[in-house]
Amino acid sequence: MAGIMETEEQARNRFQLELEFVQCLANPNYLNFLAQRGYLREKPFVNYLKYLLYWKEPEYAKFLKYPHCLHMLELLQYEHFRKELVNAQCAKFIDEQQILHWQHYSRKRTRLQQALAEQQQQQQQQPQAPSHGNTTSK
Repeated sequence: MAGIMETEEQARNRFQLELEFVQCLANPNYLNFLAQRGYLREKPFVNYLKYLLYWKEPEYAKFLKYPHCLHMLELLQYEHFRKELVNAQCAKFIDEQQILHWQHYSRKRTRLQQALAEQQQQQQQQPQAPSHGNTTSK
């Protein structure tokens, strides 16, 4: 294999495929699918999941639309977690927790945005004191 270089197009295609796959890991039902079909027990697949940890680096993570996939990728490094995913109830629980997290996040973000808007509105309504120059009179 030494000496074989990847073309720019091949590198782009691999990047796109790995980006899509890593983001699929945010879906607990997909993880359950992989577990039930035995992929999560196969050493080459487990090694591939370890290889994909490079997506945690900021220069790659910035391309992710579903950053929760990085947490799942991290959990997939643990054999116990991979074994538990065979159970559909485990996937259902993770799915429910994700929904609760996003609901909480959305509510919190909305409250923060409203507070910021109110603060900006109050600042605009307050009369501004005229600025004074630093000139001294003699």
